[in-house]
Amino acid sequence: MQDAAPTKLLIVDDLPENLQALEALLRGERREVHRAGSGEEALALLLQHDFALAILDVQMPGMNGFELAELMRGTERTRQIPIVFVTAAGKELNYSFKGYEAGAVDVLYKPLDPYAVKSKAEVFVALHQQREAMRQQVLALEAARREQEETKAQLQHALRMRDEFMSLVSHEMRTPLNTLYLEAQLRKLQLERGNMAAFGPEELRRMLSRDDRQIQNIVRLIDDMLDVSRIRSGKLSLRPGAVQLAGLLGRVVQDLAPQAATVGASIVLDAPTPVCGWWDDFRIEQIVVNLLTNALRYGGAQPVVVTLAVMADSVRVDVRDNGPGIAPQHQARIFDLYERGVDSEGPSGLGLGLYISRQLAEAHGGSLTLHSEAGAGAVFSLTLPRTEAPPADAG
Repeated sequence: MQDAAPTKLLIVDDLPENLQALEALLRGERREVHRAGSGEEALALLLQHDFALAILDVQMPGMNGFELAELMRGTERTRQIPIVFVTAAGKELNYSFKGYEAGAVDVLYKPLDPYAVKSKAEVFVALHQQREAMRQQVLALEAARREQEETKAQLQHALRMRDEFMSLVSHEMRTPLNTLYLEAQLRKLQLERGNMAAFGPEELRRMLSRDDRQIQNIVRLIDDMLDVSRIRSGKLSLRPGAVQLAGLLGRVVQDLAPQAATVGASIVLDAPTPVCGWWDDFRIEQIVVNLLTNALRYGGAQPVVVTLAVMADSVRVDVRDNGPGIAPQHQARIFDLYERGVDSEGPSGLGLGLYISRQLAEAHGGSLTLHSEAGAGAVFSLTLPRTEAPPADAG
């Protein structure tokens, strides 16, 4: 814990010997005594420091002690500083009344009683330290309150996102399951009626294709949730091998071409240079599929361009769409768990794809970044370190 700041005292007198004697009386552990030989010097110090006590000589040339006190009482910064006047004038001049009227807490007459000076300084130093400790406690409580509110807001956000996620999972799982159930019921009805013509070769192929598509949708959802669980528990493992990246991109683009056609878009691949690296091809394909699926979903039925750039020690895959772009306020959190796009009228998925993709990129020692401007689409860039041979410890 950091030591408390020293308590500061101000003494003002036009005679150096008086200042020296007064400082000797006030000196103490964790204290700073500041001297001023005039009212003007005192004002300069008062603007720089927070004083626990000001001891002012009444009879000074130029600005006297009463005038200095009046200026202190008229300024917000110095209004609360306790003032003690000292004077060599006789008590018959009634300086005490004038001093209290000027806002002093006491008036001392010269020659000063050392015990009285020390005891008064002790009182006001203790009061100042108590006020400072209380102020620090109030600041700490306020900081704790703000932190608690932020934590509460984050927890509420997490709970809300979890509830929305569970609702989406139920919806996304129910859709293919309902389709499979209805298909099974229809086939059961045809069998009960003895209508074997409904199961001709062409119709069977269509049935199997529909079944396969729905099952793959369910498997994808389950795999995504399992990946999140593995990532969060630190159990995600890679199985690296030799990968020809341009060829992998070509296969993914070809596989997703029917999906692109369904939404009225196309995918253009610019990967003229074959490049090999030591990566987990299944996981790299998973990243690219996620990026392309998002680009088709939010790209406004415009062409999506996939570009492969080869550097000396790395490669970069850019997936560019020509949609409305991603608003700045959403860009910072779009890779967070359960976050989903908000600019599409269609389904926005479970909010797992980009989170998983970034984690997979980083697990390869690479990165996944976003660049987007309003009305100018979005570019997701996957950067991977380029190694053309397995590491020595790969086995």
